[in-house]
Amino acid sequence: MSHSELHRRHKAVMPKWLGLYYSEPIELVSGEGCYVTDQDGVRYLDFFGGILTTMTGYAVPEVVEAIRDQAGKMIHSSTLYLIEPMVALAERIASLSGIPDAKVFFTTSGTEANDAAMLFATAYRQSNQVLAVRNSYHGRSFSALAVTANPGYAATNLSPFQVFYILGGSRIRGNLAGLSDPEYIARGVADLEDLLGTAVSGQVAALIAEPVQGVGGFALPPDGYFGAIKEVLDRHGILYISDEVQTGWGRTGENFWGYQAHGITPDLITFAKGLGNGMAMAGVVGRGGIIDAMPGSSISTFGGTPLASRAALANLEYLLDHDLQQNALKVGSHMIDRLRSECAGNPVVAEVRGKGLMIGVELAQPGTVQPAPELATRAQEEAKARGLLVGKGGIAGNVLRVAPPLSISRAEADRGVDALVESLAAAANL
Repeated sequence: MSHSELHRRHKAVMPKWLGLYYSEPIELVSGEGCYVTDQDGVRYLDFFGGILTTMTGYAVPEVVEAIRDQAGKMIHSSTLYLIEPMVALAERIASLSGIPDAKVFFTTSGTEANDAAMLFATAYRQSNQVLAVRNSYHGRSFSALAVTANPGYAATNLSPFQVFYILGGSRIRGNLAGLSDPEYIARGVADLEDLLGTAVSGQVAALIAEPVQGVGGFALPPDGYFGAIKEVLDRHGILYISDEVQTGWGRTGENFWGYQAHGITPDLITFAKGLGNGMAMAGVVGRGGIIDAMPGSSISTFGGTPLASRAALANLEYLLDHDLQQNALKVGSHMIDRLRSECAGNPVVAEVRGKGLMIGVELAQPGTVQPAPELATRAQEEAKARGLLVGKGGIAGNVLRVAPPLSISRAEADRGVDALVESLAAAANL
């Protein structure tokens, strides 16, 4: 079946708001390593990994074998029964979290994980007041959208929370433009202090924050920003939730978790995407006293199934055994250096930013910082024509998101950067 015929069928039965990349959408039918192949047999170097989900690569033998073996034994039983792979995975995550006496609750998506974390925090603090960060994205559920500060995803203005937004996001426009790192931190702290002194009533439950904003176009604050913010939160007893759905497991290279760049330990961490390497695996790891404080009893029908847990554990062990965090640091730093150097003369590239294998290329109208989403779309199409798949994000959809599997080689990275630089030049008509 052709891509166009499948696209026709897709439009007939799928919601119109379910986005698809490219003017002529494609179906990916197989993958190996950092490459994917579409239904027509065209091979692409994948620099987006199913939205930062294919963490260790496609068809990793150790992960595939774990899935096959577990599928032949037990796929599902529910949390009403003991599940050894789930317990083993929880033990591993708790030990890696940096949180003392941590406990883990598994879900099926980052959206559900963030929903659960906010449920835990608001129940523990007996408050529906929540802090979030401007330009953030935390998922598509009712509660996750309530703390998402990205107009493109604002499906509703109704909310189960009273939400207040602290400073964050772009460093090339807005309130934080042109500030040095110390100035940025000082302004953010002062704004939070003013917010807590003038806008809130009673106690606030928690702050939820991405160390690097994913859908927001890989925007990131200076190291230490959330450390300074947390000092204020601690004085008020406000919990800190680190949304590590995209930043966790070593993707930023410098650290295993994004929060570690800020010299803090969160109360709760949410995770998803890369851990399952494509399997539906997500959850919350946090202070046992907070998670245990939930009243009543509950279950997670599909969270932590034997199949997903076994796959995730094999995937995590592969990541650790092959030190893919170090690879992310080395290869990612090389890619960022090349992109900054080779795009320096491109008038539509406003900024190249990121950490490790989490790189954003922001496009703007020449000589300005005015977002140029049409140029990002053009560059994305040009990259596809050159055999490279990249993502897109940012508050205006004007940022190319580069996040290949953490196993990418330097040679593959160079091939992708070559194609991306050419695509950006074509978008600028250079």
